[in-house]
Amino acid sequence: MASTKLINPPEVHDTAGRYAHAVAIEGSHKRLVMSGQIGVRPDGTTAEGGEAQIEQALANIGAILASQGMDATNIVKMTVFLTDAALIPAWRERRNRFLAGHVSASTLLIVAGLASPEFLVEVEAEAVA
Repeated sequence: MASTKLINPPEVHDTAGRYAHAVAIEGSHKRLVMSGQIGVRPDGTTAEGGEAQIEQALANIGAILASQGMDATNIVKMTVFLTDAALIPAWRERRNRFLAGHVSASTLLIVAGLASPEFLVEVEAEAVA
């Protein structure tokens, strides 16, 4: 029987209990479903600009993966929300560097806005080990 565990590593900003950064589902395999990660640093400040927010969102994903003994090679799906199509080249370059040759399923959407006007990027990911 599978069990679930809420994941909120200290290397990622505090959620104030409103949601979990990820949920680990463990049975014969471990599945990690991550909430959308934004460009918010562990201290709660938002990175300035789209490219810096991409970097921070990916750093948050990396920290969540590491907290579960995983890395980017465990990612099976990424969903990306950008508020500006001009960020697509920056997203692709940083995603490729983060994944270091690993390929996963992926969806990229250009959206009118995210939860706060200061957020320009949000990245969801799922991983399996």
